[in-house]
Amino acid sequence: MEPEDLELLYEWENNNTYWVISNTVSPFSRYTLKLYIENSHKNIYETGQLRLMIEHLENKITIGTIDVFEFDLFHKRAGIGILIADESYRRKGYATMSLTCLIQYCFKTLQLHQLYCNILANNTESIDLFIKQGFVQIGIKKDWILTSDGYQDECMFQLINE
Repeated sequence: MEPEDLELLYEWENNNTYWVISNTVSPFSRYTLKLYIENSHKNIYETGQLRLMIEHLENKITIGTIDVFEFDLFHKRAGIGILIADESYRRKGYATMSLTCLIQYCFKTLQLHQLYCNILANNTESIDLFIKQGFVQIGIKKDWILTSDGYQDECMFQLINE
């Protein structure tokens, strides 16, 4: 992340339509996000997380973000999540390319054994993306996430580096 990413992060983190997928329940201040960006130079071994911005090179704009979280060095696993914020850039391969790079980084550089993600059962785009990358559904948490439309199931996916 770069200092100039502050306004995008502020917009995305405070967009309550994304809160249901990120388990966020309150907005972030610019100051909090500024500190987060200032500390983003720390490595994943210090913070247990890594956030990368997804850039569209031709248009020279940031279109999303991809995260590694709950990094567990002892068990060699981590959770991952991705957001392509602008819907006009979805289903064009950017998420696939970004996820492919992140998986490779996690398995080859960080030498993780497994990655996991949790996806709302009605988020078919995300489910399709992770299944295409080799993730396997390992369970469903029934009525796990409370939304404005009621409770939603959350699917658990896992990718093991064989």
